[in-house]
Amino acid sequence: MRHSLVRGMRDILPPASARWREVEETVLGVLVGYGYQEIRLPLIEGTELFQRGVGEATDLVEKEMYSLKDRKGKDLSLRPEGTAGCVRACIDGGLLRGRTPRLWYQGSMFRYERPQKGRSREFSQIGAEAFGLPGPELDFELVAMLAQAFAELGLGPFLRLEINSIGSAQDRERYRAALVSYLKPLAEELDGDSRRRLDTNPLRILDSKAESTQRALAHAPRLEDFLNEAAEGHFATVRRMLDGAGIEYRVNRRLVRGLDYYNDTVFEWVTDELGAQAQVCGGGRYDGLVALLGGPSTPAAGFGIGLDRVVLLHEQCVAWDYAEVDVQCVVVGEEHLTRALAVADELRRRTGLRVLAPAAGAVASQLRRADRSGARWAVIVGGDEVESGRISLKWLRERKEQTAPTVDEAASLLASSGGTGR
Repeated sequence: MRHSLVRGMRDILPPASARWREVEETVLGVLVGYGYQEIRLPLIEGTELFQRGVGEATDLVEKEMYSLKDRKGKDLSLRPEGTAGCVRACIDGGLLRGRTPRLWYQGSMFRYERPQKGRSREFSQIGAEAFGLPGPELDFELVAMLAQAFAELGLGPFLRLEINSIGSAQDRERYRAALVSYLKPLAEELDGDSRRRLDTNPLRILDSKAESTQRALAHAPRLEDFLNEAAEGHFATVRRMLDGAGIEYRVNRRLVRGLDYYNDTVFEWVTDELGAQAQVCGGGRYDGLVALLGGPSTPAAGFGIGLDRVVLLHEQCVAWDYAEVDVQCVVVGEEHLTRALAVADELRRRTGLRVLAPAAGAVASQLRRADRSGARWAVIVGGDEVESGRISLKWLRERKEQTAPTVDEAASLLASSGGTGR
């Protein structure tokens, strides 16, 4: 019986997995360079963590979580996002006692959504969270890290940064009341989701893409008119820092983010290259979440990168050469296989390159395999090589003569030439 992949999940197969690894390592290299440390989080948390932390009226909690009961009847959920779990872990582990940790994590998240290109029910995120830093310099740092990571991936020209300030909880409550008062008489003009959100999460109506809803919002109250002086000053400083660093952005006054825990600065990186799945990264400040989840009052901010969409954008926009290995070891005659295996092992240890072990068979078929693999070199070991104490080194991608160096000479040459590293 053949077993099929569960709807909404995905396999990541070679060579796509190599591109994924390159994207992940590029992003994580930037985060580590800024002093962020890895934290590893469980896939399953108590459902109440997300209900309380993310917000019971959010789409995520209302209809997108994968939830179950364990044998003792406890409500559990596959993690739909990383921030709440990271905060829980910091509280449990005592990381917030007089410290200002900067943390990163990566892995699968799960949301029950309609699968489509760039949106699956299992998706991968790299997240970063920083605690104990109330100033706008942290907001700037998060954005600057992302700008550097996307630039190193070659995606800078295909992404734009949108930012906003949503102020304090008190600011948003006053704005919420004004927005609901304005929209109630226009309820029939709103799309179905927006009518439902009018009583549960009205700020999310600002995110609606429905034309009728956008027309209804044309003369709605503006969130920026409800911000307190401290929030306005904080946001102005963030913008000055971005301007000083030459990081381009657009202030999007309707950007509110979909989770309840945010305050003050929020941001998204979006693209026009992926159709409806425009957002590839989002984040912002969430100064009240730690206390809400039982920890000490702690300012905090972070972001989550949707790796599925970043990789998809990378596939569409960035030229990329892939090779399975750097060196293919070829053996001439089965009686020399032991020596060829030893040569392959020594080259791996000496060069750090990916060296594919030899397999018995015709030399021509082994060389065809090397060509298909994308290897730059073939190392040939046969009777002549064993007798002379040398190997034959054949260039497969460059117009160079085949040579017969010692293993030491070949190792030095290959190490200095380098490989793809993928």
